[in-house]
Amino acid sequence: MDPQHLDLLSFAREGLALSGEAALADWPRLALEQHGQELAAGAVHWHLQGRAVAQAGAADQIWLDLRATVQLPMQCQRCLTTVLEDVCAERSFRFVADEATAAALDDESEEDILVISRDFDALALVEDELILALPLVPLHEVCPEVLPMSVSDPEFEAASERPNPFGVLAGLKTGASK
Repeated sequence: MDPQHLDLLSFAREGLALSGEAALADWPRLALEQHGQELAAGAVHWHLQGRAVAQAGAADQIWLDLRATVQLPMQCQRCLTTVLEDVCAERSFRFVADEATAAALDDESEEDILVISRDFDALALVEDELILALPLVPLHEVCPEVLPMSVSDPEFEAASERPNPFGVLAGLKTGASK
């Protein structure tokens, strides 16, 4: 079965699974999130599991369980060097027949609802979920370089040594009143 052209109904009813790995370069939107000029040597590992859940008096519910991981080089927001982040996505999606049903169920349930397709690009879904799982603020546990926690500005220091012009005016005022 081709994960980029997956017949979800057959995949779920037969309880099939697909796994794989691909270089980060094969995931263009995810690769844009990395820090540095060269693509990371790491790979995206993914696993898809289809399942059909029987419903009393109704059609089976079609589900797709997704797990994916990648180590992505990102920019540490504290020291601005590269930090290798473990990004993991694990979600389950319920599929329904049409957009109207998906919209109605999406408002009233906490499940992730998608529209079923006989030509579903599951790898695009994997990439979407990994992008959503990216850390908002990538950070090292302990930055490899000691960071200066204070800033010195020689011009500011020199300016603070000059007399305050308002202080001079205040001195003139108090001198005039004597």
